[in-house]
Amino acid sequence: MMDLKISEIINALNGKMLQGDKNILINGISTDSRTIKKGELFIPLKGNNYDGERFLGDALKIAAAALTANEKNKKLITYDKPLIYVRDTFEALHKLSRYYRDKFNIPVIAVTGSSGKTTTKDMIHAVLSKKFNVLKTEGNFNNEIGLPLTIFKLNKFHQVAVIEMGMSGFGEIKTLKDISNPDIAVFTNIGVAHIEKLSSRENILKAKSELIEDFTTENTIVINADDDMLIKLLNKKDVQFYTYGIRNGDYRAYDIIQFEGGLRYKFKTPFESMNVELSIPGIHNVYNSMAAICIGLKFNVKKEDIVKALREFKPGKMRLNIINTGKIKIIDDVYNANPDSMKAAISVLREMKQRRKIAVLGDMLELGDYSDKGHRDIGEYVYISGIDILITIGNLAEKIAEAAQNSGMAKDNIYICSSNTEAIDILKGKIRNNDVILVKGSRGKKMEEIVEYLKGDYERIT
Repeated sequence: MMDLKISEIINALNGKMLQGDKNILINGISTDSRTIKKGELFIPLKGNNYDGERFLGDALKIAAAALTANEKNKKLITYDKPLIYVRDTFEALHKLSRYYRDKFNIPVIAVTGSSGKTTTKDMIHAVLSKKFNVLKTEGNFNNEIGLPLTIFKLNKFHQVAVIEMGMSGFGEIKTLKDISNPDIAVFTNIGVAHIEKLSSRENILKAKSELIEDFTTENTIVINADDDMLIKLLNKKDVQFYTYGIRNGDYRAYDIIQFEGGLRYKFKTPFESMNVELSIPGIHNVYNSMAAICIGLKFNVKKEDIVKALREFKPGKMRLNIINTGKIKIIDDVYNANPDSMKAAISVLREMKQRRKIAVLGDMLELGDYSDKGHRDIGEYVYISGIDILITIGNLAEKIAEAAQNSGMAKDNIYICSSNTEAIDILKGKIRNNDVILVKGSRGKKMEEIVEYLKGDYERIT
């Protein structure tokens, strides 16, 4: 982060100085008193189950300055560090991050969608990094707190920013768009993630479309043209479009060949073609990589550099990582789950040839009224994909087991568990040498515990 003067922050927020020196410089922003560093501004946030103002005194022992929404807090501070009063600290976080964003005249690429947005964002970063110094969203910093903190990481050496945008309801994408002021929007797909709040895919599209409400001829939209909802965005006039897909779009993938641990395909544009190879499996990653290629071409990255970046690309932690222990293979995809990403992961498992296939699947959360159908659809997909053993974890995932059995999967090959520990006990007696095991479920199920067991206990397998 570039330095900001306290006086500059006060003016940007229309705040009130309660104490301290207005000439002090801030070199970072933090909302967590536990990880605060010297030189940072502490912004205490308030939620349903926490109040950052309680830790104001502790934070100011280290921080250079702080905001507060309570003027009385001045009495709690016994040392003379800058303390700035604002009406609402959450609003101040957003306002200050937009002020900081406007200091940079660089293109910002926003990536959103129901699934695949993190991998797509990371692939775009990998491609653009062959030519530019690129800032990207790290981890899950894609919400109304994380995105502003990402913006504050911009520095004078950055030439492009790739920002991931998540959401669960209406208005959230608009807030993120207003903060980051993106020039380019990338849409991966419209599935059923977060359908609990939004009720339908139509509403999910509407919420995601807040990103491009005020896009003009100066803006670009990149969309998956094989998605039946996203193609509706093509009605937007006076915007440059890049459309990609396997069946539809101006930019197409064809001659796709999948192999264990990766795939290759030919990519054709209106002007040229290229041979692409990925070191990660899954047809869904063809789509993710095509979005990255479109962005690379728009930014005039050399074709050979695009191909090299994608060939070298590795996914983030817990995202479709294939781990070869020497005796078994683990498909670690426990970061999160919805019906679309669950089917994509099962497809990867299905393509593992000449191996016995075990799927360990947990609850998919936040599906609302779609939950029953969503889980049952996965059960049917497990059966038609030829999975040998199914282990489910959680009350919701029982529907996966029921649907798999009703579809024709042998009851003796289906195990219903209530906890990760119970699933591990089942695995202990079932794993054989050369098995491939998919582990996937919503983040709240903490299924990385199973992955860690499999990674650490493979020597026992005979």
